[in-house]
Amino acid sequence: MSDKKSAQEPIAEDARIDALEERLKAANEREEERNRPRVSGTDANYRSGNRVLADLLGGILGGAVIGWTIDYFADTSPAGLLIMMAFGIIVAFRNIIRAANTRPDDIDEG
Repeated sequence: MSDKKSAQEPIAEDARIDALEERLKAANEREEERNRPRVSGTDANYRSGNRVLADLLGGILGGAVIGWTIDYFADTSPAGLLIMMAFGIIVAFRNIIRAANTRPDDIDEG
């Protein structure tokens, strides 16, 4: 009846399309591997943030406890507390600055 092919007839597979699909699949696999997170558990930034927080709180609270103890036994009401808290803050900031100036490779795991 008609020599024209119907639009519903399947088109034969082309080798170029197969090769393109294989290359796209390989590229997607490489991209997924490249974007996969490499660090398992907590990362270095989270650990360094916790270290800064612990240094700051430890310096302030440690200085306050030692200062209060000195005030209690020496009967020098606010002087020991204030001096030791200031000393604790200074030590805490020194530790934070020291940690900020170290290279990430130099920080030991643990």
